[in-house]
Amino acid sequence: MDLDLKGKTALVTGSTRGIGLAAAKGLAAMGAEVIVNGREASATADAMAQIKKLTPSARLHAAVFDLGDAAGCSALIKTFPEADILVNNLGIYEPKAFFETEDADWTRMFEVNVMSGVRLTRHYLKRMLDEKDWGRVVFVSSESGVYVPKEMVHYGFSKGAQLVIARGAAEQTKGTNITVNSVLPGPTWVEMAPVRLAARAKAMGTTVDDLVSRTFTERRPASLLQRYAQPEEIANLICYVCSKASSATNGAALRADGGIVTNPF
Repeated sequence: MDLDLKGKTALVTGSTRGIGLAAAKGLAAMGAEVIVNGREASATADAMAQIKKLTPSARLHAAVFDLGDAAGCSALIKTFPEADILVNNLGIYEPKAFFETEDADWTRMFEVNVMSGVRLTRHYLKRMLDEKDWGRVVFVSSESGVYVPKEMVHYGFSKGAQLVIARGAAEQTKGTNITVNSVLPGPTWVEMAPVRLAARAKAMGTTVDDLVSRTFTERRPASLLQRYAQPEEIANLICYVCSKASSATNGAALRADGGIVTNPF
């Protein structure tokens, strides 16, 4: 397999931690020049240091922008107008009962999780089609886009929207060496998982360990993995889809959900 990305530039949004950081590490190890994005300079610098520790020869750029609105996306595009690979990883997550989810919650989820990818893909995919003979766009969606969680319908909505957008964008690439795909993680043990679970456990009068075990007996009983995935396990699929080896994969929704979604298609 040709996994060499030397000479390619990859932009990974929300790449200071979690799946985004794991993907940035993987792409740098494959030889790509990586644009690391975060809202805070300190977090971005720390992520770059972690990548450098694993791949000392990595060529990295800090993109300190909040991509949760049009202004942030425009500023990033102005600073970094070119990329061969775009990984739309940025996303927010918020358990909230449907009847308590206000208009502002829906709007924020849409702006961050959906419109950041729309705005960046509109620019970078167009540049790839007009000026390059090769390119990759990956949307990091979720199994929640298919198996919508009742405790956060607005999140599931945003992840489902990403699947539709990715497929629609892929339709623009017919007959080219440019692809657009989605990757659907399942429950993943990212850095914020203990914090989120601790808050939920307190609100529910239980423990974090209890909630962890109940994740796969109550919330996601169909899971075949029966555990949280590690960010690197999700990043492995993202990095493959970004590689030259994935040339025949386009317009696809690829799952790394641990078998939660029972429909094989």
